[in-house]
Amino acid sequence: MEERWILFGLHEMEGIGKKSIAKLMAAQPSLQELLYYKEADWMAAGLRKDQAARLARGFDTSWIESRREQVYNRGIEVITYLDSNYPILMKETVQPPWIMYARGDRRLLHQPSIAMVGTRMPTVYGRKVGEKLAEQLSNAGLTIVSGLARGIDRVCHEAVIRAGGKTIAVFGTGIDHVYPSENTSLAEQIAETGLLLSEYPLGTRARQGLFPERNRIIAGLTLGTLVVEADIRSGSLITADAALEAGRDVFAVPGPITSPKSRGAHNLIRQGAKLVTCAADLLEEYRLDLPNAEQLPYNRGRSAETAGSAEPGLFPDIKLSSDEQHIIVLLEQEEQSLDQLIDRLGWDFGHLHSVLLSLIIKKQISQLPGTKYARV
Repeated sequence: MEERWILFGLHEMEGIGKKSIAKLMAAQPSLQELLYYKEADWMAAGLRKDQAARLARGFDTSWIESRREQVYNRGIEVITYLDSNYPILMKETVQPPWIMYARGDRRLLHQPSIAMVGTRMPTVYGRKVGEKLAEQLSNAGLTIVSGLARGIDRVCHEAVIRAGGKTIAVFGTGIDHVYPSENTSLAEQIAETGLLLSEYPLGTRARQGLFPERNRIIAGLTLGTLVVEADIRSGSLITADAALEAGRDVFAVPGPITSPKSRGAHNLIRQGAKLVTCAADLLEEYRLDLPNAEQLPYNRGRSAETAGSAEPGLFPDIKLSSDEQHIIVLLEQEEQSLDQLIDRLGWDFGHLHSVLLSLIIKKQISQLPGTKYARV
């Protein structure tokens, strides 16, 4: 039996984690010999008695074959650390997964990619910025990697799909358990043109501790991590830390100074993360040979010498009055009712209605049922 499948079998065995596998890999130059180990041999290799007993009872070629068949019957491919086509960037990290389970286009693991992460409860501003950046970076030829979570992750995956680009979703569960379940349809869409990826065996359900571990893979697969919007305790900051640990770049999008959802990103910028206001800010960092980079409107005619010069941001400039800007700031935090706006602004109804109507005409806000208003 090939050593890659023996490694897969160890990974599939209940109670055998990445640290136990590391001990065995260090102690045994030939994985083939593990197929003949007795309980005492497993213990001599550094495993606990309960682990050794479990392996002595059930670890053999027939058991490994049955596990392999279960995986392939689900249309899932196995990538092992021993494979020649294991992602190079991932292998360079501190703790690369021994096994990864993939469904979709695994060629994307070898394409230039950027991680995009952020809060699970984004503001209107965060959603809009995440969507536009994901679209622009995807159009430039980058694969967008994220975690299929609520909020910014989902926004970025969906924006890439709409743009006809490529995206990778890294699971914090087994690849057969989508979490949260509301993203099941999105996961299927990603599998059709992108890639679903997990280091956890089939049947692994969501539990505490798995998602921070997952974040190191998001960071490890990519050239850099872009934090779109995050509060000071956001899990996306764990991904940024993992990127730094792997020697990768960290980028952050600035937000309103009044928004708690931007404090994490602002803190990263203070610590040295590169500020990003448009895709060009990130693309110029790598000068990658991306197929579509020069087709982006803000890149046309730009040279390496002018890359740092002034340029338009994510959105076209629209002339707004000071009163219109005031309302925009309020609605970028959350939707507001007409009564809430009157209370917060202290304007008379006629003036407020006139400003709101102007913003609707300029397509900056929309009116919702119940006389509520939201940033577009």
